Amino acid sequence: MENKIKDLRQQLFNFKFTKSFDKNDFFVSDSNFYAYNLLDSWPNWEKRMINIYGERYSGKTHLIEIFLKKNKGLVIDLKNLNNYNLDELRFNENIIIDNITDEFDENTFYSFIDTIEKYNKFLILTSNKSLNELNIKLDDLKSRLKNCLFAEIQKPDDILIQALITKNLADCQITLDSKLIDFISKRITRSYTEIREFVCTIDEISLKKKKSIDLKIIKEILED
Repeated sequence: MENKIKDLRQQLFNFKFTKSFDKNDFFVSDSNFYAYNLLDSWPNWEKRMINIYGERYSGKTHLIEIFLKKNKGLVIDLKNLNNYNLDELRFNENIIIDNITDEFDENTFYSFIDTIEKYNKFLILTSNKSLNELNIKLDDLKSRLKNCLFAEIQKPDDILIQALITKNLADCQITLDSKLIDFISKRITRSYTEIREFVCTIDEISLKKKKSIDLKIIKEILED
């Protein structure tokens, strides 16, 4: 059984996980309260540029979707800034770039931020790690990004771990006894990615292998 679970883990790369960006589906805990409250308090920010960062699957995009349902905004792909008409930015109060990584044109990004500030717009940037931790070579851009208001989504706390497991299992139409949920919550790695992969593995076993999820299977997945 252990080898089969490992095989399922490897197949999860292309697994299509159902996503819901409804506000009611976002569970607020101490781990993400600051980021959630910051977006919810717009436009009463200390600065007009913020960086929300946290581990993959920690809910950054979900927060952006919640924000956009409440406020108007324009989402821009960082990779396409060269092809974007920067003058159009003046018609949007909030500009958002989601999922910033280490690889982008620094000069173009600097010009973009300069334009945002010239038009006095709000800029929301999300990333897996703080923008101050990116390997940026352009000093002017480094200096400009230090002016961000930073909001970290921290590792999931005990309450959030249990909520994420319960909610994601429910999305897959899987119900587990509360004792099993508690067993998983106390032993699973404190990671959004690990929680997601754990639930995906359970769902795969349930659907493809036609097996009921018991303590033995849960232990084998956790030990993998």
